[in-house]
Amino acid sequence: MDHATVLLVDDEAELREALTQGLELHGHTVRAFDTAMEVTDHLARDFYGVLVTDIRMPKVDGLELMRTTFEVDPAVPVVLITGHGDVPMAVEAMRAGAYDFIEKPFPVGKLATVVERALEKRRLVLENRALREELGERGGLEARLVGRSPAMERLRAMVSALASTDADILIIGETGSGKEVVARALHEEGSRRGGPFVALNCGGLPAEIIESELFGHEQGAFTGASKQRIGKLEHAHGGTVFLDEIESMPLDLQVKLLRVIETRSIERLGSNQAIPLDVRFLAATKDDLEQAGNEGRFRKDLFYRLNVVTLEIPPLRQRREDIPLLFHHLAREARARYRREIPDVPPDYLAKLMAKSWPGNVRELRNVADRFVLGLEELGSETTQDEGSGLGERVAAYERSLIASEIARNAGSLKATYEALGISRKALYEKMKKYDLDKDEVLSDAE
Repeated sequence: MDHATVLLVDDEAELREALTQGLELHGHTVRAFDTAMEVTDHLARDFYGVLVTDIRMPKVDGLELMRTTFEVDPAVPVVLITGHGDVPMAVEAMRAGAYDFIEKPFPVGKLATVVERALEKRRLVLENRALREELGERGGLEARLVGRSPAMERLRAMVSALASTDADILIIGETGSGKEVVARALHEEGSRRGGPFVALNCGGLPAEIIESELFGHEQGAFTGASKQRIGKLEHAHGGTVFLDEIESMPLDLQVKLLRVIETRSIERLGSNQAIPLDVRFLAATKDDLEQAGNEGRFRKDLFYRLNVVTLEIPPLRQRREDIPLLFHHLAREARARYRREIPDVPPDYLAKLMAKSWPGNVRELRNVADRFVLGLEELGSETTQDEGSGLGERVAAYERSLIASEIARNAGSLKATYEALGISRKALYEKMKKYDLDKDEVLSDAE
């Protein structure tokens, strides 16, 4: 993103020069014009800046300039400078989309404050658009496992390396963190993608029929078995079996599952014939299975058999910088399901989402995205009340996390970091000082 620019339009030379000097003293880059006609060439959808214009000007006034600006991009912040008699007109302009108006006479510091807020809004709008464009360009594994944090990049790298193997894998993650999404990615990105993906929730199968569901049965194997039934494991031949909530599987069934994993064969209930299985096992848990084994709640031998390769999914609160991109991804999925257009995302909304702790992880964020697309998410409700911090603190937390993420992603190269962020070297150093970011500490935390 380019350095921010203030486009200042006023036909009064003395006021124009005074405002230019004052804004520059506050650290802003200003391009000043005495007529509205000169400004339009500097406007574009990717313009990073704010338009400050007087209302009363010859030929083309400030309101007409605002309308022309909105034809290029209705999200460009427009700040109107008004005389006393223009206040009602400025209020109407606010209803038409103007960002703010300032009544003459005013101290330049007041204008600088308004400009700073407007630039922050514009920055978030452009980042919002960039996230949507980035999602549109992503495919394959990046489209399945969304995020650009170091933790997600490591997870994608491991999935990519393991997908083409037949190694059984234990996936560990909190509730709602996306364990099945990772399992499906391992299946779809590997050589078994043409085979079935059979997902079983070990905690959701009734105890009285779980063996029949897994292993199948022969006709007459038990009361009610009127015909032969192919079990889920046999049905998965040539593909992948995903055992979710493996910690919930009854202990007696764990013994039989261990034998199946070791021998890669099953016997249907009521039969003594071993049926070979060509399947890959992926298991998922939210619990510490080693501790569960020590407490007698899970078989240690099954844990050691599943624990050959382990993938840990980071909770959402540990990768907050992924939330904006992930929210847009989930909103696009909701749009397809509900056949509704995605409403415009208010610039400060993503910062508010990033301030939440997300105990339900991605599943909870998906629910918010669904409500947002359906028009049921009130922006002043739960997403604005978290942590007791104001918008400024949340935006600062967002900016800090982005900078830390880029430093880690670029292996500590500050040159690569400020180029990736689209800011100057000086600006990066100032922000690192402001947020107490130490390069070595960031790299240590990312390990």
